[in-house]
Amino acid sequence: MPHVSKRYGWFAAIGFLLPCLTGLMLFNIIPVAGAFVLSFTDWDGLKPIALQDGVPAFVGLDNYASILGGDEFWRVLRNTAVYIVLYIPLILIASIAAAMLLHRPYRGVSVYRVLFYIPVLTSWVAGALIFKSILSPEYGGVNDLLELFGIKGPGWLYDPHWAIPGIVLASIWKDMGFFALIFLGGLQGIDSSYYEAAKIDGASAWQRFRHITLPLLSPITFFVTVICLIFSFQLFPQVMIMTDGGPHGSTQVMVERIYRYAFSYFKMGYASAFSFILFAIIFLFTWLQLKLQKKWVHYDV
Repeated sequence: MPHVSKRYGWFAAIGFLLPCLTGLMLFNIIPVAGAFVLSFTDWDGLKPIALQDGVPAFVGLDNYASILGGDEFWRVLRNTAVYIVLYIPLILIASIAAAMLLHRPYRGVSVYRVLFYIPVLTSWVAGALIFKSILSPEYGGVNDLLELFGIKGPGWLYDPHWAIPGIVLASIWKDMGFFALIFLGGLQGIDSSYYEAAKIDGASAWQRFRHITLPLLSPITFFVTVICLIFSFQLFPQVMIMTDGGPHGSTQVMVERIYRYAFSYFKMGYASAFSFILFAIIFLFTWLQLKLQKKWVHYDV
């Protein structure tokens, strides 16, 4: 009798999971598997996948070898690395600072929390167009503000050296509210007795922040860093709208190249290979972060 109940339980569980598993299989697993197969072909997305001019479309590892052996991939990787080096430290500092401000118990703090989160809800199309306007070297507000301090503003999105920093500014504006909300939850989870004991011992505000807040926020910081790194490698909408990969290829990034090869150059196999190289890079960096977290992440036990 228990054996029958257990079997019935498995069937019942499968029945409840079947709608979700069906969607997962149809819209995730099968497309990913199909893209992996396409990465070994030179399919253009238009002709039948099995044959191309009477010749089998499979080209083995040629797509991967062409990508990794070309200069374009390393230039794109360098552009992405510059973005990561600028974006991650700045978004962490801005998000923690915003969370500290929003954690204070002053009147109307809930309103400020909503205002900080509004950019997150804004469409990237609208946000990128706004920043494209305010970063204009001719009539942009950023350069006008710099002129008040006697600083001649750069060309931003029209200058190969400043295009990535301009995109970083837009990304921080868009993402800060989301990560600040996560850090705010971490701050609210810290036991106030730690701060009370530190004040009794004469610790300054900076010492309390450095020796209590930052260590106890390290699990949140680790999570945000992992997410930010993944977001950075998937950089796309702000690049397409603000620079379209220019000037002179200085803002070409991984997903932008995947999009170009798939839908502009009709090299679906090549784009698929690019996608799986990107997957391998994200997997490697995430694995390294998981391995290294033991050295600096502290959990309040």
